Amino acid sequence: MLTSRIDHELDLLERHLLILRKVIQSGPIGIIKLSEETGIPDHRVRYSLRVLEQKGLIAPSTHGAVSTKAAEQFLNEFESDIDKILEKTRNIKEIIGW
Repeated sequence: MLTSRIDHELDLLERHLLILRKVIQSGPIGIIKLSEETGIPDHRVRYSLRVLEQKGLIAPSTHGAVSTKAAEQFLNEFESDIDKILEKTRNIKEIIGW
């Protein structure tokens, strides 16, 4: 299906954002606690933490993950990014004639 890759990427984005929000709210927080609080399996939490760390949005500490100043900037800009995605989605719907 043409949209399966997009669907997969949106699932990943949703999970990464959920983990980021938990780290911001409850950090420092470890993998097990994140897994328990979100219901996301440990291995997926670990992957999301790695992605968020590579993007500079979180940092490891001896007590678990903590958010960085870049996380705040990311969230401030994220609404604009989502608006752009929504606009593209509306354009696609118009192409189809909906």
